[in-house]
Order: sequence, then C-alpha cells, then structure tokens
Amino acid sequence: MAAGARAPGSKPVRGRSIRASSRCMNATTDRRSPPCALVIFGASGDLTARKLLPALARLAGYGALPTEVTLVGVARTPMTDDEFADRCRRSVSGDGPPRWEDLTAAARYVSGDYDDPATYQRLSEVLAECDQRNGTAGNRVYYFATPPRLFGPIAVSLGKAGLSVPAGDSFIRAVIEKPFGWDETSARELYAELSSAFVEDQIFRIDHYLAKETVQNLLALRFANSIFEPIWNRTWVDNVQITVAETLGVGERGGFYETTGAMRDIVQNHVLQVLSLFLMEPPTSFHSEAIRDEKVKLLRAIRPLDEEAEIAANAVRGQYTRGGTREDLMPGYRDEPGVDPLSATETFVAMRLEVQNWRWTGVPVYVRTGKRLPARLTEVAMQFHRPPQLPLFPGTAEGLEPDALIVRVQPDEGLSLRFGAKVPGHAFRVQKASMDFSYESFEEQSPDAYERVILDALIGDPTLFIRADEVARSWRIVDPVMQYWAGGGRPIPLYQAATWGPSEADALIARDGRRWRHSA
Repeated sequence: MAAGARAPGSKPVRGRSIRASSRCMNATTDRRSPPCALVIFGASGDLTARKLLPALARLAGYGALPTEVTLVGVARTPMTDDEFADRCRRSVSGDGPPRWEDLTAAARYVSGDYDDPATYQRLSEVLAECDQRNGTAGNRVYYFATPPRLFGPIAVSLGKAGLSVPAGDSFIRAVIEKPFGWDETSARELYAELSSAFVEDQIFRIDHYLAKETVQNLLALRFANSIFEPIWNRTWVDNVQITVAETLGVGERGGFYETTGAMRDIVQNHVLQVLSLFLMEPPTSFHSEAIRDEKVKLLRAIRPLDEEAEIAANAVRGQYTRGGTREDLMPGYRDEPGVDPLSATETFVAMRLEVQNWRWTGVPVYVRTGKRLPARLTEVAMQFHRPPQLPLFPGTAEGLEPDALIVRVQPDEGLSLRFGAKVPGHAFRVQKASMDFSYESFEEQSPDAYERVILDALIGDPTLFIRADEVARSWRIVDPVMQYWAGGGRPIPLYQAATWGPSEADALIARDGRRWRHSA
C-alpha cells in the first residue's frame, strides 16, 4: 500500500420580466459520470481549493458522481490520505452532501515531485487499488491544476510510467487549463509534449468562459430560433463589439501578469472563443466535432494583422495609472506588488478585426478588454444598420443609438434587444427601448462553469473544450500584434484607473464613424 494510504472503510428585470417555462432538470436525471478515478495534479494548490473541490461537492450533491468515482490528489506537499480528505472538506463551506462526505472519505493522496518516476509508480499502485476496491474500471481523468510550465513534464512522465494508454474499453483523459503556450511556437512545443503520451482525442483544453450559461446560449439563440438567423449577416449588421471589462487591478498577481498581459490572458482565449461561437456558420449537427469544425473555420477567416502600419492602425494597448476618487484612490499598475516600475505590459487591449467570409466581409469586429475599468461586464453586442428614413421623424431621432442585440455574459447573465419606440404623449418622439431576458427568470440555478467542465471531462463530451488547431489559429491572430508591441521601444499609452481605457481606443473606432457602447 502506498505511503500515507489507509485501509478501506423569479426576480424582475428592467421593463417587464420574462418567466421562462421549462421542466425541472438536474444532473441526476440528465448527466452522470461513469466510474473513474479523478486525479488532480496540484491537489494542494489554490485552484483546487477555490474552484475544483467546491465544484465537485456541488456535483456530488446533484447526484452526478456515483460511488464508483474516486478522488485522487497528487502534489509536492506531504500529506496522508486523511489529511487530504480533511483539506477537501474544509474547502467547502458548511456541511457537504452525503455523497461528498463519502467521496472525501475514500479520497487518496500521493505526494512527490512531478518529475520523479517514483511519484508515478506510487500513483500507479493507488490507481490499481481504486480499480479493485472502488470499481473505477481502469478509467482515469487527469486534471492538470498546476502552473503551466508543468503541463508538458507531467504528461511526459505519465507516458513513461504507462499511465496514459487505456486498456480495453477503459478511457484516459488529460484536462489542462489555459494558457496553452506563450505563443504559437511554444503552443506547438507543448502539444508535442502532450502528444508524446496522449492522442488529441484524450486532451481536453479548458476555457471556462465557454462553460458559462450565456456563452452556451449563443448556440440556442442562433440555431433554435428562426427569427435571428436571417439577419445574422453583413446585410443587416453594421458592426460587432465584444467587451470584457474588469474593475479590479492585478492585485497580488503582478508577477504573473508581468509575463502574461491582457492579450495573452483574455484576448487569445476568452475573446476569440466567444467571437467564434457568435459568428460561426451553422454546424451540420450538434455533434461536438461539427461545432468545433465551424469555430476553427471562423478563426481561419479572421485576417491576421501582419504589416506594422496595419497593426498600428487596428490594435491599441494601454496600461492603467493611478486614478479613481479622493475617497477611493486606486494604485497604478506599476505601483502593484511584483510589477517592474518601468513595465510596458499591457492591461488594456482594443482591436479592430475583419472576418473575411461570405457572411461577414465588410463588418468590423471591435474587441476590447481591460483592468481597472469603470464597470465589471462581459458582453457581445451586435449593432444593426440604421434605418434609411430617420428624417421621417424630424427632431426626434437625433442621437438615437442603432438597434442592437446584446448578450450579457456577466454579471447579469441574459439578453437585451434594443430598438426605437415612440415615447408616450401627444408629440411623436422616438427613443430607445429594451426587451430584456435574464437567466434569473429560470427556476433552475445556473451551474458554476467548473461544474460543467469537470462533468463534461468525466463524461467525455469535448464540445466546450479547445482543439489543437483552434489554439494554433488563435495564436496566429495575436502573435504579430504582440511582436510589434515588443519591438521598437514604443511607449505604451496610459489611462487612469476607473476610465474606459486610453484615448487611442476611442480613436480606433471613431475613424469608422462609430463609438464604443460603453465609453463614458
């Protein structure tokens, strides 16, 4: 027996609220994990404690984890099985459901260095015991909750230990978090390391944004409703805007952010993934590969900015400085712990992209993300062409915003359709009105994103995970911009905290005669 092991033993929204009708659904009736061992590398770390274990506790409460699912932790920190079980319990506030208590009571733990063959020999022994005693049937899901630099070495070590090849009808999967490399070259190097142990069908790359209910609802919005598809094209759409705004700064993550920046942290993954779902062609089916095929086609249709003049005109970076109010004065990025006082790392990115296919040619796609902005929000807005006969309403429609369909990803998940309507009264005046839908109108509670990705990995549903060709194409889009910013000693534009970014971002969109939906 391995060291440390023990013997077995409805809220209203703006305007009139919409009540959604649906039958009650939960994980017990819909989706349930098969027998398997869930092995978490980095089991003593922050991601495991804050996200993975609470998500597992909720899944256990839903009945999604049968008794044949066993939790195995692997990390450098020395712990016994009992100490790991206690840490799992303490990560969940309050009393966990009975199945969570059973799951933690049966949890196993392996301590050791990630590059030490002895670690994987002990893991192999523990997994064999899980098969024999808990009925995990040779099925394994390895979750890499470690720093990204360890993804490749862990995969290589699993391959050398013979722990990556399934036997018979069993399955083995590897789940990894972003970032998937540092650029296209390092992403390919990481893929080579992963591929030394796993085939592509075994690799599940997580972007937890794709597991948010509103992001998934993009598929339902487009393909379950006949009213939207006829206007989802260049004939009706003037422009598309994607905004990912955060009010917080980097805080204690300055050291990490110095090596990452907003482009790698948000644009290369979250923004481009949401963009591809929003603009892709209808898939031939709702099979996972059909959906992922269309996402890749869309990414391939985005024309990379290759020429320096083109990059300078269509991509803006920025960095927040001290700002706010006298009562709430926020530090600048260079004042944050772990940040170089002369840092040129971007905390803000705005880009103008073009999708060169039959549906979207000529429709600019504006994307924007930043820290220390005035509001926390993530949204996708499709703005439609203005009507040709606004002069029919003299003096009433001046400054009237264009019609728009807005998908709110966070914090108030839902949809809004904005259109012109007559203001009550004797005069004929037109102003904008909204039809709003909120996810709070459903009786069912939206699951946490990590609940969804963990259960999908256990079940083997790759729809919300990212393929290798998606990763490579995403890097191909952002790499030339980052290389341009890194060279030439160009100063980085600055913006005060609690503002909507540098003036250059406003100028970028103003050149087209448009403005950001949130800009003041």
